[in-house]
Amino acid sequence: MRKGTTQVYSAPWHLLLIPKKPRPCDTRDPPAAQGVGERLPAHYFKFQFRNVEYSSGRNKTFLCYVVEAQSKGGEVQASRGYLEDEHAAAHAEEAFFNSIMPTFDPALRYLVTWYVSSSPCAACADRIVKTLNKTKNLRLLILVGRLFMWEEPEVQAALRKLKEAGCRLRIMKPQDFEFIWQNFVEQEEGESKAFEPWEDIQENFLYYEEKLADIL
Repeated sequence: MRKGTTQVYSAPWHLLLIPKKPRPCDTRDPPAAQGVGERLPAHYFKFQFRNVEYSSGRNKTFLCYVVEAQSKGGEVQASRGYLEDEHAAAHAEEAFFNSIMPTFDPALRYLVTWYVSSSPCAACADRIVKTLNKTKNLRLLILVGRLFMWEEPEVQAALRKLKEAGCRLRIMKPQDFEFIWQNFVEQEEGESKAFEPWEDIQENFLYYEEKLADIL
């Protein structure tokens, strides 16, 4: 895991590879300093992003982001990177607002896409709502691998408030996992360059998609 000062990986948007068009039992530990970097290790992706129904041991959040900044003239600049939480400072969602958003230019319009291993907890959802309400030049799309504690009424209410605030929230399709693999995962020696879907990836996507639709 990379630790230290925030690093933002920037690249022209055309270098990003655009994708073709389960009851969780995990709990988040109190978070800590974030690892920030360009690409996350392949073994982190394979374990943390897997959209399993019973996500035992997955008590951290990994957040991959793409930031598109558009000027009044229509010119778009994009940057990307990832954040993770661990044991003491802030969840990855909070870290984005604390570490990445301060660099935003009020004169630009921002489209931000998050690819997150699990959906926000109630506290993070509340922070997202407050940020969207006061940041009129920000549009946020959140794609999640799993739903975090989706049976809890507090969490369900928090997800509905996200939608009401204009945040688009959806479950990751297999193509979205492939997008993360291609754009955010470092390829280790001996690793296959192609994304290899796990056996139940489509089944679990449909499971969580149905649960999210029921909540929203």
